[in-house]
Amino acid sequence: MKVLYDGLSLTTALDQAFANINSPQDKAFIQALCYGVCRYYHRLDFILSTLLDKPLKDKEIKTLTLAGLFQLAYMRLKPYAAVSETVVAANKKPWAKAVINAVLRNYLREQARLEEQANAVETAASSHPAWLIERIRQDWPEQADDILRQNNQQPPMTLRANLAKTTLEGYLAQMTGHNLGYTTSDCCPSAITLQRPVAVDLLPGFHDGIVSVQDGAAQLAAWLLNAQAGQRVLDVCAAPGGKTSHILETQAHLQELVAVDIDASRLAQVQDNLQRLGQHASLKVGDASQPDTWWDGQLFDRIVVDAPCSATGVIRRHPDIKLLRRAEDIAPLVITQQAILQATWAMLAPGGLLLYATCSIFKQENEQQIARFLADHADATEQPLAMPGSSAWGIAGLHGRQILTGEAGMDGFYYALLRKH
Repeated sequence: MKVLYDGLSLTTALDQAFANINSPQDKAFIQALCYGVCRYYHRLDFILSTLLDKPLKDKEIKTLTLAGLFQLAYMRLKPYAAVSETVVAANKKPWAKAVINAVLRNYLREQARLEEQANAVETAASSHPAWLIERIRQDWPEQADDILRQNNQQPPMTLRANLAKTTLEGYLAQMTGHNLGYTTSDCCPSAITLQRPVAVDLLPGFHDGIVSVQDGAAQLAAWLLNAQAGQRVLDVCAAPGGKTSHILETQAHLQELVAVDIDASRLAQVQDNLQRLGQHASLKVGDASQPDTWWDGQLFDRIVVDAPCSATGVIRRHPDIKLLRRAEDIAPLVITQQAILQATWAMLAPGGLLLYATCSIFKQENEQQIARFLADHADATEQPLAMPGSSAWGIAGLHGRQILTGEAGMDGFYYALLRKH
């Protein structure tokens, strides 16, 4: 309800809920239920409306009924248990118990017909809002069906081996010793994807900083930036610090790495990550588009701009994006990205490189943003995105490269590399 009606992110809502729950099993069940209802909300809502003569006005009972439908459609629970527990959960509103019971039992009786009807309506079939389907089809007509399908998959758990402390082969041997199944990546030399997710405590060397959790697409950033010894590096919009720490793993002899984020509490996460890995960076709370408030005036040799974006490439990790994001959100995000690019470019030394990244799949935020920037800046030229020894990844656009959600198991991500004359 906090996500659907109060606009809270699912992560924040779950963190609040879990403050009062100690049982790991209960937490896992609640998380599965909440992620599932968000992931399949548009489909479940269609099925619920089909089962009702008139809409349920009570938000709490409607949400509870959606949770009941999700359990019946997607969870391996005994149907009678799912029905009875959902009905019991409505104890404070006795009038609703008969409604919930009838809806869920009717679903069980007519499941095949209802699912078939849902498959005939695109918003229900793909479980996406209409505006998002339209935008994806507009930008990626040939790949749209696959993107919509990938957005509803459970994302894999991908690790980043700290190659400053171990070799990939050495860490894989440790994983084999712990009976952890995995696959490696042709695109990224540090990425290892687990066959099934595990708690980080079960990862060999996690608390010693030998491994981190980070999607393969995000890991490409440090390799593409290719920072050199003695350079000054800036990472803006740095939280929670995955790219910051990875840059330090790939180059331990920087003059300085400055990590900036507008959110002080999220910057604290960066510090926690650095501490676990035994690293140091200069952390600054600040608005990337307003460097006057935090910049010391010294130019940087390398800059990473992990720009605020629609996050349409990470919907499988954050299914609440489908519920919280609106079509009208995109234009203001594009303006923010422009402002950050403009401000950071002024801090880049001649000959320096700026890596622009988003976890969006929208061209307006990506290749069109870079096209506009290059048109406005005669001192900028685009550089090839080279990953030595790795196979090709992503789709080459007008500018930069776009990874679409699910490619080689990765999140949707965009990169472009610019050099300043």
